[in-house]
Amino acid sequence: MSISGPITQVTFVGLPGIPHVQPGDDLAALICTSLARAQITLQLGDILVVTSKLVSKAEGRFVDLRTVQPGARACRVAEIVRKDPRMVELILRESTAISRMRQDVLIVRHRLGFTLANAGIDHSNVGREGEDWVLLLPEDPDRSAALLRQRLAELTGVAPGVVISDSHGRPFRVGTVGVAIGLAGFPAVWDKRGQRDLYGRELRITVTGLGDELAAAAGLITGQGDEGLPVVLVRGLRVPVGEGRAADLIRPEALDLYADHQELPGG
Repeated sequence: MSISGPITQVTFVGLPGIPHVQPGDDLAALICTSLARAQITLQLGDILVVTSKLVSKAEGRFVDLRTVQPGARACRVAEIVRKDPRMVELILRESTAISRMRQDVLIVRHRLGFTLANAGIDHSNVGREGEDWVLLLPEDPDRSAALLRQRLAELTGVAPGVVISDSHGRPFRVGTVGVAIGLAGFPAVWDKRGQRDLYGRELRITVTGLGDELAAAAGLITGQGDEGLPVVLVRGLRVPVGEGRAADLIRPEALDLYADHQELPGG
């Protein structure tokens, strides 16, 4: 996929042949093998968008629901939302507050700060036999992104930008989109205030969620099903110089007009 403009052409390439990842696998080495298979050499300014599921698998974030004992709080919430109490227990462990709940819906504020359904715990494409295995989000996605970038630099001599992406719903829109939950190598937020628009007017409120925009664009390639392209190379994009992290994209709770979180039952 390419996006052309009057000055630049940005290319998105899904890297082929990434294998089923196991705990402890060297993601950077697997990515380098895929790059070589595609006859691509990393260049300065490249960005890699990596799905959170790939990172979680390498970090061993699997949980067997048969080992989870739900507490009284989880059982009460499970009655409301009509979900497996063991799953609800995991969701509450990964969360700091419940945002919304009703039958089939449990939206929480994750311990990492963002608000999403089911604390991002996933049943699909987990890669373990049986319906009882689930996958948690990475423990610290920003740290994971920084370590992956460092390892890629060791292997290739080039330190690309790294985005760890996940699919989130939105409160006023239908459908999920990719968002950045981990990031390293460039600013996650692009503050354009002070620049000029086409007519010379000064921009006063324009702040772009650059990390999220990249995650969403790459999501068109990675997909949600059997596409098998969990790593996307982005080339040709001009990004501002500097360091950032995905945590910079989270609006502070004190400034969040929608942060009327419900108390956890029994909490």
